[in-house]
Amino acid sequence: MSSVHESKTLRRDVSPLELFYDLVFVFAVSQLSHHLLEHLTWRGAAETAVLLVAVVGTWVFTSYEATLLGIDRRVTRWMVVVVMGIGLFANSAIPHAFQDRAWAFVTALLFVLLSAGTVTALAARTEVQREHYRRTLVWMAAAAPLWIVGAAVDSGPRLWWWAAAALIDLSGTWLAHPLPGRTFRSREFPLDVPHMLERLRLFLIILLGETVLTAGRAMSDAPVDAPSMLATAGVFTALVCLWATYFGGGEEVVTTFVAHTTDPVGAVRLGVNSAYVLMAALVAFAVGSELTIAHPLGHGSATLALLLFGGPAFYLATAAWFYRTTTGGAWIERLVACVALAAGGVAAVWLPPLASLALLDAILIVTATVLARAHRKLTLSLRGAPAT
Repeated sequence: MSSVHESKTLRRDVSPLELFYDLVFVFAVSQLSHHLLEHLTWRGAAETAVLLVAVVGTWVFTSYEATLLGIDRRVTRWMVVVVMGIGLFANSAIPHAFQDRAWAFVTALLFVLLSAGTVTALAARTEVQREHYRRTLVWMAAAAPLWIVGAAVDSGPRLWWWAAAALIDLSGTWLAHPLPGRTFRSREFPLDVPHMLERLRLFLIILLGETVLTAGRAMSDAPVDAPSMLATAGVFTALVCLWATYFGGGEEVVTTFVAHTTDPVGAVRLGVNSAYVLMAALVAFAVGSELTIAHPLGHGSATLALLLFGGPAFYLATAAWFYRTTTGGAWIERLVACVALAAGGVAAVWLPPLASLALLDAILIVTATVLARAHRKLTLSLRGAPAT
């Protein structure tokens, strides 16, 4: 049996333990949003980006590993439970990682990555999988000294050391951890593709859900008046629209494409790579939403415009890249929306936050409506049926 055929026929449901594990990342997104909100500067944004790469990388590695090993195996279940517990410590240190909790963050992070990677390199089901994770461990080992040195130095230079470490980790993920003469060939890599797609789908729901929670927390701290309630309703509307741009037919497009492509693992890789930017986009939007709900009738600013419009723009631009690279359709509509969001962001510099939010909602409502039709047509096209 070929590995491509195997990747399409292996089907395991996402287990309750994997869903339980994902709850750690609800906490992580909240911590990242809090860090950015408390440090609304370019340096604060850079710190948040570095921490975000570490957080998403942890989810990517452990989710891949659990999928490859099979959650039905005892070694996998123990690995997930241990990683979940240690990951909770790492995520709790996020707001103070650039202050007095650097070692708490780095020690937990490296333990999770290196231990889970070692388990997979030893216990994966095929030699191709084991050899791939041996290469992954080499990349992790290259980044580890930079994480450690960064924890040892003062908070000023720490950003540079950790940024270099995060760049190695991110490059490894995007390039599939190649070594000289030894590269990843997705068509030869056996993977439970439907399972991993479901993991990505649930991760996106978690990211959107955490933004809902952020809006709710901001509303609980805001005065009970019409502007604050309208701002909360506006944030919720924007989130529903962002949800609809994928789950309003876009998910069916991806599922149909993966069922017909000769390289389903490659499509999953692109989805995993997209997760980094999607999370960054939603963290930015969450912070912009919190600022808007807190001061709906305040003054506009470049910072708020970047958060409120830039977050959704990056979200849609990343999705456009994914759809263009995989399905070949439903990406122009997303790019047009990005242009509209860029223009809206310029206007938001001078508009009150509540008016900016209304403009954002108008753009996203139109975008979600247009994409729903585009997704239906693209799904029929991928299935070989005539569009109606």
